[in-house]
Amino acid sequence: MSASGGTRAIVAALGANLAIAVSKFVAFAFSGSSSMLAEGVHSLADSGNQFLLLIGGKKAQREATPQHPFGYGRERYIYAFLVSIVLFSVGGMFAIYEGYEKINHPHQVEHWYWPVGVLLFAIIAEGFSFRTAIKESNELRGKLSWSQFIRRAKAPELPVVLLEDFGALIGLVLALLGVGLALLTGDGVWDGIGTVCIGVLLVLIALVLAAETKSLLLGEAAGVEEVKKIEAAIVDGDTVTGIIHMRTLHLGPEELLVAAKIAVQHDDTAAEVAKAINAAEARIRTAVPIARVIYLEPDIYSEAEAAKGPNPEATPGGPNPHPADH
Repeated sequence: MSASGGTRAIVAALGANLAIAVSKFVAFAFSGSSSMLAEGVHSLADSGNQFLLLIGGKKAQREATPQHPFGYGRERYIYAFLVSIVLFSVGGMFAIYEGYEKINHPHQVEHWYWPVGVLLFAIIAEGFSFRTAIKESNELRGKLSWSQFIRRAKAPELPVVLLEDFGALIGLVLALLGVGLALLTGDGVWDGIGTVCIGVLLVLIALVLAAETKSLLLGEAAGVEEVKKIEAAIVDGDTVTGIIHMRTLHLGPEELLVAAKIAVQHDDTAAEVAKAINAAEARIRTAVPIARVIYLEPDIYSEAEAAKGPNPEATPGGPNPHPADH
């Protein structure tokens, strides 16, 4: 996932949310609608989230240091996780609290044209932002479904923006329903119910984001297709005859660590092995350009060691029983 694509989607979402937040707070001031207040806080939280994503992207570009020899690529994961926390606490929990208060102490929505007009404007603006995020994501999604794309994406920005914009559009519809029912029935409780529904929606989205970014923070392996390309690039059939076992790890969205124990011929010289390793590293980087940190350890494949068991840590000379499962 390119950083430029993610940045375009973030900037589009930021501009839309700032404009929408201002309009919602104005509508709340004139109408007293709790749905408008909850939606205003939601848009303000979303704007803060986009700032967090931009900061994370900037910090991740720092050069590696002796203290952090693998760089700062995971900064993007950390800030994406913070986004889920902000969305849960500031957006979701505030909306649920505000809705609960409005249900217990309802009052009629005043100057109905303010919230309705602002909600219609917000739907258009959020739709533009959502369209931009979809367009940028389609360039990278390939044949994956949307749920698969969100689960498997190694760069967090586009999935975060997609879920935020999707949640915002659904929330706006809920707010419009709440305000509309409050106007039709004259009962402000409907406005509070709409607000609670918005809060529950935001909490659910925040939990999904937290689960996905937590997985990235813990460290995810390369995708299945990338693993296959790396395995094919390592073996040359001459000096490197096979892969005993291999591990991959994303150091950041666009930086991959590859560590493998490779099988070489027992009568190869050290110079031949070193030359083969250098050639294998070059092939890996050609096949998967984001594989920037590569460690290849030569070993002699042993049928006797392999027969001791399937655990490659317990039997260092044995093969990985699931070569595509890393």
